[in-house]
Amino acid sequence: MKYGLIGEKLPHSFSAIIHGKIADYDYELKELKRSELKEFMLARDFRAVNVTIPYKQEVIKYLDDISLSAEKIGAVNTVVNKNGKLKGFNTDYLGLKSLIEKNGVSLKGKTVLILGSGGTSLTAAAVCEDMGAGIIKRVSRTEKEGLITYGDLPDFYTAEIIINTTPVGMYPDIDYSPLDLSPFKNLEAVFDVIYNPLRTELVLQAKELGVKAEGGLYMLVAQAVYASEYFLDKRYDKSIIDKVYYKLLAERENIVLSGMPGSGKSTVGKILADDLDKAFVDTDEEIEKSRGIAISAIFENHGEAYFRNLESEVIKEISRNASGSVISLGGGAVLKSENVKRLKKNGRIYFLNRSLEDILPTSDRPLASDRQALEKRYNERIETYISTCDKEIKVDASAEGVAEKIRKDYCYENEN
Repeated sequence: MKYGLIGEKLPHSFSAIIHGKIADYDYELKELKRSELKEFMLARDFRAVNVTIPYKQEVIKYLDDISLSAEKIGAVNTVVNKNGKLKGFNTDYLGLKSLIEKNGVSLKGKTVLILGSGGTSLTAAAVCEDMGAGIIKRVSRTEKEGLITYGDLPDFYTAEIIINTTPVGMYPDIDYSPLDLSPFKNLEAVFDVIYNPLRTELVLQAKELGVKAEGGLYMLVAQAVYASEYFLDKRYDKSIIDKVYYKLLAERENIVLSGMPGSGKSTVGKILADDLDKAFVDTDEEIEKSRGIAISAIFENHGEAYFRNLESEVIKEISRNASGSVISLGGGAVLKSENVKRLKKNGRIYFLNRSLEDILPTSDRPLASDRQALEKRYNERIETYISTCDKEIKVDASAEGVAEKIRKDYCYENEN
């Protein structure tokens, strides 16, 4: 092993993908049980490795040297082997600092709550201290020296910044959050080091409350760039962080198309999928495949409520596992807030707003089979379509033209 990542569980790590975009070297993911860590570190059979949960503190005892910043933090995420001597660094520090700065958030004089008690929480505390935070509190589920518990949080409901360093909300358990943000009335920003999903339950709640919030993908890319500098003993132009981040985001984020039946979602979606080399998923087709009958028959035999529950089940599975896909939704999918939240965890929702006069009723659409029904549904749903989308797209051109509008919006950062 020359370069790579060690940790206890790594099945969904993006690190190898990211390092492959930074430089030309093989990067291996190596899962180690706790009982295997000592042998691996003593063998020193690597040039450089990144370290992740739960070994960021434990590896320190195997090092010959440690950078001043990593020693101060008490956690290491990068180990370089120079002529048989191991030196540890902490590039998570630079990654988190880059994430906060990218979002234009000042910590000066602010009260910051850091959720978690592991190595990344120590890193976050050091970043906050160096960025001038006024009060810094690490929060643990159990009582520990120097930390507060979740039961103590009412005393800190005036906090302005929250940083999550716990794994709560991480894939595959993406429907969970470490805490409810609604009591924090002074909240200005939320950062979550989790990058899979792209937006955790915590991040989405913050956005719903009008609070600036960001997941950990940018931090992951930035720390990898700084780690690669240590790996190869070279310096990169820091513009590479943005380039790799937006390229990875475009590969991983789903394009989700919402709108009325007949608005062109499937046609536009297939064009986008082909153009961007992404998988195409139609939720209505997935429902029909799962039940072996047409949607019109599901409505006729079981009713709308039964269909909506099936739809939510399909969307839950797709939004949890689909990555870098184009997803075409049924016309009523966004009426359930739980569907919208799940789709936004890994996707960007585009509302295809086609003029009502241009939408034709058809018999295979149970709730829009005639002009009167179509108009009724449109008027009932239009506000929800607009409020739930990330971008409204006017359908005033050919399907290729509409697809191009979406492509430009979706990929605009990558064209800089």
